[in-house]
Amino acid sequence: MKRVGAWLHPSKASIHQSRSLTALDESAALQEAMRQAAYIVNDEVDKAEAELAKGNSPFHKLGSATTLFLRATLGFEKEMMEQAGVRLADAQDSASEYHRRALRDASTAHQSAIYPRGSEYALCHAESQLMSAVVGVLNESLSESLRGFYNLRKAFTTLQEIVDAENKYLEKHFSSSTTSLTSGTRSDTSTAPGKNASETNSGVLTPVDAKDADDDELEFVDAEESVSDQVTPRVYKGNLDGKPEQIATDAPSAAEKAEDQLDFASVSSDPIDIFIHSGAAMCFGLLQLLLSMVPPAFGKILSIFSFRGDRENGLRLLWRATAFKHNINGAMAGLVLLPFHNAAIALCDIHRREAYPTERLRQLLHEMRSIYPNSLLWLLEEARMHGAERDLETAIEVLKGDSKPTTLKQVEALRVFETSMACMFLHRYEECAQSFIRCIDLNNWSHGLYYYISGACYVELYRQYQHTDPTVAEQHKKKATELLHHVSANVGKKRFMARQLPLDVFIMRKIAKWEHRAQSRHCDFIDAIGVSPHEEMIYFWSGLKRMRPEHIAVSLASLEWSESQPTWKDEAADEKAILSLLKATCLRNLGKVAEAQTELKEHVLCHPVSAITACDHADNWPLPVAHYEKAICLWDQAGGQDGDRTSLKQCSDELAVVERWGSFDLDARIGLKLTTARETLRRIGISQ
Repeated sequence: MKRVGAWLHPSKASIHQSRSLTALDESAALQEAMRQAAYIVNDEVDKAEAELAKGNSPFHKLGSATTLFLRATLGFEKEMMEQAGVRLADAQDSASEYHRRALRDASTAHQSAIYPRGSEYALCHAESQLMSAVVGVLNESLSESLRGFYNLRKAFTTLQEIVDAENKYLEKHFSSSTTSLTSGTRSDTSTAPGKNASETNSGVLTPVDAKDADDDELEFVDAEESVSDQVTPRVYKGNLDGKPEQIATDAPSAAEKAEDQLDFASVSSDPIDIFIHSGAAMCFGLLQLLLSMVPPAFGKILSIFSFRGDRENGLRLLWRATAFKHNINGAMAGLVLLPFHNAAIALCDIHRREAYPTERLRQLLHEMRSIYPNSLLWLLEEARMHGAERDLETAIEVLKGDSKPTTLKQVEALRVFETSMACMFLHRYEECAQSFIRCIDLNNWSHGLYYYISGACYVELYRQYQHTDPTVAEQHKKKATELLHHVSANVGKKRFMARQLPLDVFIMRKIAKWEHRAQSRHCDFIDAIGVSPHEEMIYFWSGLKRMRPEHIAVSLASLEWSESQPTWKDEAADEKAILSLLKATCLRNLGKVAEAQTELKEHVLCHPVSAITACDHADNWPLPVAHYEKAICLWDQAGGQDGDRTSLKQCSDELAVVERWGSFDLDARIGLKLTTARETLRRIGISQ
């Protein structure tokens, strides 16, 4: 793909190689592409692709690329990611070409009172870069992943400059309601001190800050090349945010309230202005949110690119974009907000009450389902909401109740996966196993994991019937053996940033551990398995947050099986630590916080690190995770965000232990919870 510096100053001949859109044509092309792109979020992706393919504008190409991007990110399929990458590159090239034309030929370009000429194409370019970055990071190649982070940096800067222009206009024309939101934005831009943006060359679109330029005649020029000298603005500045960084409070500030009261429809009714405004809010909000969710393990990588995210600000931007639900930007913002809250925040243990706005989310889901009634994506979110409310039975009914076919096999795979998980949390062992086996036919992301969980289900059934019905028990034992022996041949095929997937590494180590135990104990493979692998998976997938007391009672009974075995007194330290950790988590979720703390103190944290690591094929995660669980207990003991400050400080200290621990099994699955917990404490004034 061309460098931005190459196409910002093209030869005259290149400008007229194909017909430019007139301002009138451009508006019509945008509205047509937006209408066709809306099919994407109504489960009519094939129709969207067919309709968008008929157009050749950057808006059509962006929409077409979005269809493949959605398929690629929902299914994590390498072939689809490669196709999406090609189409996104084409969309970027098209956007850059049209942007160049807009700068060179003002007579045919759309004239906005708010944004620099060509901003709509700069936004298309940034959106394509953002999607390319996500595809790159998900790619199995380390070089592609790093290139993806660099694309994120470039998209970030372009978006920042677009909204700086919006700020300037709003401050001038709507100063009574927005002055407090828009002051000082230039000081936070990414141009290095002492340099004018026009003196540098990076391949990032930014507006020139020329003293003699008219407010309405800003243009995009090349931005700074040196990433190491740039400081990424911590917050998005638009009519959206211009406050200096400070410790946030629970109540929204006056600036935030003013932001939310500003109806952009009263600022402009121009479809192109609305596209730019909603697209910038959606993209910048998504970027801020993604950066804020990065686990501590990836912090060093992002520091190379001067990245910092702001979760609260990102969420405000995404909510603002949902004001335009009928266009693809607003719909995509909804597709970010709902999964973030239902599949992430709802499952975190330490967060403010305001972090999960139940009624607002229900209203958003209702509106999205009304506008896009055919999409199963909204149905998935409804099921997740029921799960977050500990109503897993209804979640399964919702997932199974709508049998209409979907044009996205990736969405069908997600529906089956969500059903499988709900069955796992409900201890519906055979149903869970069969459902995960079905995932193998629908998705190729982690077949080893699907076999592993299915096998773990039959291990539980074997243990249930071992002493009451030996014949049935033997059948389940045979099935468990068959499934678990499929694991080794089906892991290690996928990579993330050139490394094996953490879950693949985890389950392969478990299989090796059980094989070693079977050999050293002279017993069958299934009889060598230690603490319930099914309950381990429930923990790592945050199942206990979705289970009611009667479900947790079944988990406790499964854990007691290990303690009842005659070999338990001689069991390895890591297995004993796992069992007590899982038991403590069950007790905490039953509201028995004091008992949970005692279990952690006397039966997990009592083990020195050396005793754990000395075990064969050691599980090294119980100790750091126990410190995290202790932090949750202290949070609960304090009474949450308004509680005893001493307990909250102790909670922070326990989190710090985990943050300093280094790598351990599946640390990324704790990482998001850890990041959320730390941000929560920061916002209520508890420093590290």
